[in-house]
Parts: sequence; structure tokens; C-alpha cells
Amino acid sequence: MLAGFHTHGRVHAISMKSSQHLSYYRATATPYEAFVPLRGSAKARVAIVGGGYAGLNTAVGLAERGVRDVVLLEDEQIGFGASGRNGGFVFAGYSLGEQSLLDQLGEAQARALFGLTTEAVQRIRQRIADYAIACDVVDEGVIWANWFRDPSVLRQRQRMLAEHYGVQWQWLAQEELRALVRSERYHDGLYERDALHLHPLNYAIGLAGAATGQGVRIHENSGVRGLVREGSQWRLRTAQGDVLADQVVLACGGYLAGLQRSIDRAILPIATYVMVTEPLGERLDNCLHTRAAVYDSRFAFDYYRALPDTRLLWGGRISVRNRSPQAVQRLLMQDLLRVFPQLKGAKVDYAWSGLMSYARHQMPQIGSDGNGLWWAQAFGGHGLAPTCAAGELLAAAIADGDTGWKQFADFGLGSTHRPLGYLGAQASYWWQQGRDWLKTRLEA
Repeated sequence: MLAGFHTHGRVHAISMKSSQHLSYYRATATPYEAFVPLRGSAKARVAIVGGGYAGLNTAVGLAERGVRDVVLLEDEQIGFGASGRNGGFVFAGYSLGEQSLLDQLGEAQARALFGLTTEAVQRIRQRIADYAIACDVVDEGVIWANWFRDPSVLRQRQRMLAEHYGVQWQWLAQEELRALVRSERYHDGLYERDALHLHPLNYAIGLAGAATGQGVRIHENSGVRGLVREGSQWRLRTAQGDVLADQVVLACGGYLAGLQRSIDRAILPIATYVMVTEPLGERLDNCLHTRAAVYDSRFAFDYYRALPDTRLLWGGRISVRNRSPQAVQRLLMQDLLRVFPQLKGAKVDYAWSGLMSYARHQMPQIGSDGNGLWWAQAFGGHGLAPTCAAGELLAAAIADGDTGWKQFADFGLGSTHRPLGYLGAQASYWWQQGRDWLKTRLEA
């Protein structure tokens, strides 16, 4: 659930009321002393490329296991990419739905993989508490609101989660749902209590503080320009320095590092969009009478949540096209007013985008070449829990030789065949969007 405006390999978030390149999250980020760029030569047991959730969770997981000789290199700032731009939803699961996971792997393996993300949700809660991370966490669950009149999809998912995954979601009848989400657009819903939402950039900044507090060395503005094998080690070269490391973790998501072709070509960087309204005051209560975050039951769904200052964060859509913040605002405001026409005239203060990394199989790619090179990517808009799980798996593998990461062996580095893959992804999205539109029209 993310967003991206991609220009020459950089992603910029632009405030609607300022000439500064800020998202709402960047504008309200926790101040911290910038991490100095890497200069000169350094050595480390582990070098991590990428200062988003996957890299940060790996760093924290290593430090918690006593491996503190770690260097993390970030091309821009901590949380610059998807990790600092997303909707802030924290819940279990993957981009590949639970039924598809069950069909492909069978119950035992599907349940084990799903369980990694339920454990990660709890781990995120625990780390926020343990490291006193100030990230506006709201532990009030998530509502899946039914866009359609037919309740069967919701009932089937509720039953399937209970029978095969041991997960209980609460049914919300139409009257109950509309008391919480004051829109006639929805018909009924499911409530996932074991979920939360937060300020994703401040959470990333907090993870960086947790890592450096245990000895991890972080360098911002230190993009890795070269990665070569030297004997039994790896040398990483930046503009002003280099690191010689025993093991390397590539965790760049949709912001390709250009270091290993087989890893980069295995994902599609896909953009989605986010905006934040002006403070709404009492008008927000006319829309939401719940602190839960909300998304709907279409393939091309909207997602939104109330912010602490009575703003409404609204996100949705995916695209291979770059759009200006003004275009993002225009598109998303159309979507918002279909759900909450009572907000007509509300102003938008921020609109931005960012890049998600998708694999063709819609699952994370977590793996190793067997020579000390590791990767974690393709979290596909479900990032907070799966990136936490990935970081734990890689940290356990590197620190303890644990083989839990091999649970993802079925989801490898198959090529996405860029640029043709973009056409396929866009066509698939439009087809699914068309199905949603047709179903809505038939129910009208």
C-alpha cells in the first residue's frame, strides 16, 4: 500500500502547499541527526544495502542476536522510499492472497508462512514498546469494507481464515459498519482486530535509532555503485568510500541498486498514490467514527485512515505511469468523494507517490546465492509485517545459520521481463478494475 513518482531513478514527494519536496510523513518526521556518508575504507561482518524496512529490520535483528559489526548503506535518507511513503497499515499476510497461498502450498506450509507475518505484527508492537519509538501507533485494527452487495466473498474469506489459518475476523453487518464508516457506499465488512496503523517514516527512523543504539553503523547519502567478490568477501564501493564485508544483504525494494542483474530483473517497481487532507476537525467525525484503518473489497481498492491531527490519509490505485502531485490529488479526490461526498470542498495539503516492488508470483523474494550474498525484496504493498519477518529470517540465517528463510524457496527470482512486464502489469490492473466496475454497475 504505497506510492511513487519516479524520475531518473529518484522518487520525490511534493507537498501541495509548499514548494518543498515533502510528503506529509517527511513534513512531520521525527528530527534526528543525519547519518554521515561513508568516507574512506571500512570493514564489517555484514553490509546491508538499503535503509528501508527490510534493511533496518535485518540490522535490528542482527544486533539483537549479538551481531553488531554491521554497516548499513542508504542512497538517500532513512525511509526515503516505500518504507517512508506507505499507508502505514500493519497486518498479516502477503500480496498473494490467503486462498492462493493455500492452493499453491497446501495448508501446513501456507499456515507456516502466514504465521511469520502474524508473529511480525506482534514483533512490531513489541519493538515500538521496547525502543520507545514515537510513531503515532494506533492499535485498533483494520476494517475490510464490502464495496459490493454480495456478502459471499467476505463470508468465504472469514471462513477460510478461521478453518485453515486459525485467524478470527469479526463480521460487521451493514448497520454496524455504517455506524463506524459513515458512507452509503459499503454494505457490510470484516474487522481484523490483530492489526494496527502508524506513521511509517517515524517507525523507520525509530528502527534506525534502535540499530545504531546497539552498534550498527548507518550511512545516508551513500549509494552503492559497485559490488564485487574478493576472495571470500565482498567489496561495496560508494562515491567516497568502500566496505569489505563477509556477507551482504540487498534490500532495495522498488529502488533498484543496479548491483546484481538477476535480482533487479526479478521485480517490477510499481507506483501507487497517497494524499492527505487539511485538518478536518468535526468533519472527520462525520466520516469515520472509528480509529481502525479501512480498505475495501475491490481488487483496485481504496485505503484510508484518520491521522492524529484530524486529517484523512487516503491512498489507492497502482500504475506504471508517473504522475504529478496535482494529478495524484485530482485522481484520489475523485475516489474519496465517491465514498465520502460530505467532504466536498475539503482541501488537500499533501499528495505524493512511491514505488512498490512486485514479483510475478506476488510473494516476497528472500534468498541467498550460497556465497554470502542475500536479498529481500518484492513485498508488493504489504510491506510492514513481511519486511519484519524477512529481517528476522535473514538475521537468524546470518547470525545462527538458521534455515527458516528456505521456506520462501518456491518464490524465486523469476524475471519480470521489463519493459514488457510493465505492460502486462498495467493490463492486468485495468482488467481487474474493469471487473470491479462491471460488478458495481450490475448491482446498481
